[in-house]
Amino acid sequence: MKRLRLLAAAGTSSVLAAAMMTSAFAPVSAAAVPQAATGMRAATSVTCSGAAWSATTAYNGGDTVTYSNHSWTAKWWSYADTPGGAAGVWTDNGTCGGSDPTTAPPTTAPPTTAPPTTAPPTTTAAPTTAAPTATTAVPTTTAPTTDPTAGNRVVGYFTEWGIYGRNYQVKNVETSGSAAKLTDLIYAFGNTTNGQCSIGDSYADYDKAYTADASVDGTADTWDAGALRGNFNQLRELKKLHPNLKVLWSFGGWTWSGGFTQAAANPSAFADSCYNLVNDSRWKGVFDGIDIDWEYPNACGLSCDTSGKNAYKNVMAALRAKFGSSALVTSAITADGTSGGKIDATDYAGAAQYVDWFDPMTYDYYGAFNPTGPTAPHSPLTDFTGAPTKGFDSSTTIAKLKSIGIPSNKLLLGIGFYGRGWTGVTQDAPGGTATGAAPGTYEAGIDDYKVLKTSCPSTGTVAGTAYAHCGSQWWSYDTPSTITGKMTYAKQQGLGGSFFWELSGDTSNGELITALKNGLN
Repeated sequence: MKRLRLLAAAGTSSVLAAAMMTSAFAPVSAAAVPQAATGMRAATSVTCSGAAWSATTAYNGGDTVTYSNHSWTAKWWSYADTPGGAAGVWTDNGTCGGSDPTTAPPTTAPPTTAPPTTAPPTTTAAPTTAAPTATTAVPTTTAPTTDPTAGNRVVGYFTEWGIYGRNYQVKNVETSGSAAKLTDLIYAFGNTTNGQCSIGDSYADYDKAYTADASVDGTADTWDAGALRGNFNQLRELKKLHPNLKVLWSFGGWTWSGGFTQAAANPSAFADSCYNLVNDSRWKGVFDGIDIDWEYPNACGLSCDTSGKNAYKNVMAALRAKFGSSALVTSAITADGTSGGKIDATDYAGAAQYVDWFDPMTYDYYGAFNPTGPTAPHSPLTDFTGAPTKGFDSSTTIAKLKSIGIPSNKLLLGIGFYGRGWTGVTQDAPGGTATGAAPGTYEAGIDDYKVLKTSCPSTGTVAGTAYAHCGSQWWSYDTPSTITGKMTYAKQQGLGGSFFWELSGDTSNGELITALKNGLN
């Protein structure tokens, strides 16, 4: 998750991001890509037995279709990627005519269903410092084995600070229709200080007084002794309207993950502090559990952690033991699918038994933190021709997490309700050069979907997500259509559902969450 962060899902700091991206593929003009790279072949007469390609059908690697009087075979999972398009998903088997192709279509599984073999740049290698010497025994309490919302979980993050400049209040979750579609809401963020869970912003959390017109239930907050105000009271009111909605309190995030290193030195003490804070008598009953957003254990985010590969597992075990089997314990984790990357630096598989689900942050793979490009979609579902870094896409990440033993139903697919963009771009297709970050409403290089849908409408799709070239700006973001495709993938993979960052990026009538919810159903 991001709180003034530059690169979250892929797990690189702003300094390392530049090194990583500049060592990757150079920008490539679509016209300059040879036919072999784009999946095109010299004309060959073949028998076209595949069904007509459809933009609303999901295809697996090896599926054959007919399009524009040609036979095409998918290299990997695809949705809404036009045969012959910039994504390079399809191999052209030849012109429909009757004879066999000179080269057989591929029969191997798509490359994104197995962990990538390309090694990442050496600047992102996991630290080799030994694990801490804390001797706290790992508790044996594990997560519940049944999940009544399995496959249909819709999880949205609400930002503590969004009530200020963004003026996105808890009431907006209700008026947009989002509350009725959520199974779980995650409140971001609490801090991690002195080895403990701590308050992030006390005024926003429990002190701000809401007037009747700004309140979820239409009742003004009071200043009576002991009265709860702020976001916590608004969340309490929201839960009264939606008794099945679960609310979790997330700790850490890009800015506040530095404190996890000290917490990992004494997991039991950390878990005790978190339990006491989450269940404080002033807001007891508001939260149904805890979410940990550690960016990144035994690796580098805004700061670097050298607690060792077992530290994260020990922290999650201690939290589960303290909170018990009835509470929700979840975690946002890296989506770095590269070989030897951040997934490999930590025992996420060992921690899986203690969590209800993981939220792999499958967004922020690319952006104007590399100011000159190449332009690339920040949340690609699949690999694509010319991808700057192999392993930076959702399906590779999901495949890697499953391959290390994490159950599919404990993985949610991440969606960003925002876009990332560059300026100084002349090329329509991905892979162009840029001069810097495009202007954004709150931060250069990033803007909400609700803004971009009209300021820079989508002009194309690649790797299961959308991009837009308007004037000199180039943006990538998800739309209702691409989210529908991603939810098709999530269901095919048997995932537990989907989560998104974050609620304020959606339209006032919840276009994106509606597509997400409907796509899972």
